[in-house]
Amino acid sequence: MPLNIRVVSWSLGIFTAISFILCVLYGLIVPESLHGMSVFLEAMLPAFKWLTFSGFLLGLVESFLYGVYIGVVFVPVYNFINRRCGAGRGCR
Repeated sequence: MPLNIRVVSWSLGIFTAISFILCVLYGLIVPESLHGMSVFLEAMLPAFKWLTFSGFLLGLVESFLYGVYIGVVFVPVYNFINRRCGAGRGCR
């Protein structure tokens, strides 16, 4: 059964947005000396600035778009391989 690109992309986008929010909350709750979350997020998300409202919104949008991108790339690859190798057919 093939994956639906819209369902997977939206699911991954929402998942990565929620993960971003959890990372920011973790960074606010746990002392900086124990995690370095601000450095990680600033390295992973272009133009993201720690503890600014605009930086938070930008990071949230970028995180969502990264998840959508993963879905848009992953689903066609999965569906292609599933057509060729799935359901006991064996890879040829």
